[in-house]
Amino acid sequence: MSLDVFNLSGRVAIVTGASKGLGQAMALALAKAGADLLLTSRHQAEVDAVAKEITSATGRKVVAVESDASNRADVEATVDRALQAFGQVDILVNNAGINIREPVVDLKDESWERVIGINLTGPMMYCRAVGPHMIQRRYGRVINVASTLGAISIPHRTSYASSKGGLIQLTKTVALEWGPHNITVNALCPGPFETPINAALMKDPAAYQAFVAKVPMGRWGQPEELAGPVVFLASDASSFMTGTTLFIDGGWTAQ
Repeated sequence: MSLDVFNLSGRVAIVTGASKGLGQAMALALAKAGADLLLTSRHQAEVDAVAKEITSATGRKVVAVESDASNRADVEATVDRALQAFGQVDILVNNAGINIREPVVDLKDESWERVIGINLTGPMMYCRAVGPHMIQRRYGRVINVASTLGAISIPHRTSYASSKGGLIQLTKTVALEWGPHNITVNALCPGPFETPINAALMKDPAAYQAFVAKVPMGRWGQPEELAGPVVFLASDASSFMTGTTLFIDGGWTAQ
């Protein structure tokens, strides 16, 4: 098999939550592999800056959109914008996510609803919005960014772990529905990565080391270490892989 199967030239990807952290790293990797991009964030200035950086580094066309993954109108407008700008959407990376850490007895309704809305309802709405286009073209690659905490959990992560567990099940269900249309749907499950969403933990030496102790490789992941997995799942290299979860966690869930 030629390594050309990893080439994304001529492909268009939507990456949600792409203004920082894992989203930014994955967007850059897709562009380096040849894809044009539509990037979303809830903060226009931040996503504009990332789009400019990626275009400068790769020469790819990058459109930046302010969009809330939990808002149906925003989601549908984002997909429409991608189709207007590029004429097609080949790859969807549902990466936008938040984490609110609260003990279950103190869990606020608004915290639960916000986390579930962005982390789980958002990916469903993006799939629903882009699905008819992919089905009509008989091609698509959907990558849902879940988490090791979709398979295991730790205290004070009720909302987050529930949303990521649900996202893994969403992945499997949509994969079954869309398999006959030559569309693959898979989940990436990162472990602890050094990203802004984990800033509070990284600043707490005891908490940081507690996570390191759970990882056989003895360290946190770096965002660029998702480059290979996301390009693999976005490309024809993974053409017979669907409905599965790929853990990038330094061995945490092997225990």
